[in-house]
Amino acid sequence: MGFFDFFKEKPEGKQEKPQERSGLDKPEEKQEKLDKGLEKTKESFFSKLGKAVAGKSKVDEEVLDELEEILISSDVGVETTVKIIRRIEERVARDLYLNTSELDRILREEVAALLAENKSADVEGFNIPEGIKKPYTILVVGVNGVGKTTTIGKLAARYKAHGKKVVLGAADTFRAAAVDQLKLWGERVGVPVVSHGMNTDPASVAYDAVESGQREGADVVIIDTAGRLHNKVGLMNELSKIKRVIQKFVPEAPHEVLLVLDGSTGQNALLQAREFTKATDVTTLAITKLDGTAKGGVVIGISEEFKIPVKYIGVGEKVDDLQVFDRKAFVETIFKR
Repeated sequence: MGFFDFFKEKPEGKQEKPQERSGLDKPEEKQEKLDKGLEKTKESFFSKLGKAVAGKSKVDEEVLDELEEILISSDVGVETTVKIIRRIEERVARDLYLNTSELDRILREEVAALLAENKSADVEGFNIPEGIKKPYTILVVGVNGVGKTTTIGKLAARYKAHGKKVVLGAADTFRAAAVDQLKLWGERVGVPVVSHGMNTDPASVAYDAVESGQREGADVVIIDTAGRLHNKVGLMNELSKIKRVIQKFVPEAPHEVLLVLDGSTGQNALLQAREFTKATDVTTLAITKLDGTAKGGVVIGISEEFKIPVKYIGVGEKVDDLQVFDRKAFVETIFKR
């Protein structure tokens, strides 16, 4: 289902509103969506792992070499893979003999440990941290095509479903489609969108969005920003200007800089993360489109390399398929037979 299909008229003239589809998560439904969204990743991983340990009874150097290739091909990343293999080698040396049947458990424990070290369980979604001066302001960054604007629309719907008043700022003014798409999301979700149109000053849009949010008593202001990376200095200057102007209303803003990455691009997502973390102070990550790929291991690699919490993952097209990342549920799902 494409973006615009989401908004088509429903049969018998009944229009289904996004907020009606994005209520508070029921644990069993969230787990079911996660299982389905990560199915391709899990199937690919276990298929390769099964071949690697076939006919072998213990974890030896050959098995570890095979495992290293599997992790890298699953887009976990070279550096993260090396760290995982090193940890398993230490366990093999300590325990002297590890059966291949234990490899699933060992991998699960080590991956969970890495995510815990990177504080990927220490974030809250769709809630505002205590002590924050409202409006809670989020700058959303990411290259064109990763699902940035759609993620913002889904975030707005989820925040609203959790009782929050939301204002959106269309500061990606270099793409007419981005401005129009955000306006469409605003209309369907029922939240105001501050926009000056295409080819206008992004910082001016951000200024007016925060000013509007403060004036209207909004809980959250989410600002879309340009996704160009051909000029890193230009991007850095633009984001710095946006930060300066919104701090005139809320000195601590932005409270969050959310980088949106397309999980289906694998290692390219890692490269994008490197560039954006150089250009601005990214504080949280959203990794989208995991349902259409076997590259879900990129979540592990990105979290480990950048030590930035993964806050959201996208496991489908619907509004409520944007989930708050739960590292324990993620690991259990990946390694669930």
